[in-house]
Amino acid sequence: MDQKVLVLNGDYTAITLCSVQKAFVLLFLDKAEMIANSEHGVIRTVSTSYPKPSIIRLQRYVRVPYKGIALSRHNIMKRDHFECQYCGSTKNLTLDHVLPRSRGGDSSWGNLLTACSRCNHAKGHRTPSEAGLTIRQQPKKPTLSGFLKLSAGTIDHNWHAYLNN
Repeated sequence: MDQKVLVLNGDYTAITLCSVQKAFVLLFLDKAEMIANSEHGVIRTVSTSYPKPSIIRLQRYVRVPYKGIALSRHNIMKRDHFECQYCGSTKNLTLDHVLPRSRGGDSSWGNLLTACSRCNHAKGHRTPSEAGLTIRQQPKKPTLSGFLKLSAGTIDHNWHAYLNN
């Protein structure tokens, strides 16, 4: 029951992920409809079995004020797959400013990346090219659908049509 369920707004746009339990409650209270059920089992009650939801759609359109993905240490590391963007290590991770703050670099999605403490220390107050380091994946702000894919862990094949926008 630790699987995630994709929640679509009334206009079929992906808005969030929720637990199977929360999705089942929304379905049971007729606040949502099931778009696709999971192939991984059923939900059993004392007298009935229900298909486990994979995608649900809210019955009413909910206006969601999109503020973007929050810029946080955890979200940057999640975007970078918890790997150093210089050497690929997964140990002793920290954040690094591509353009150092001492040279006017800001704390933004495009200037922060995950680095191991060894690479971060070797880079110091220089740019990666000055330090002889190459960035594996250029830092950029993730999209909502891309971030939902990262948050889900395993992606149900039914989700692709809604997350590839």
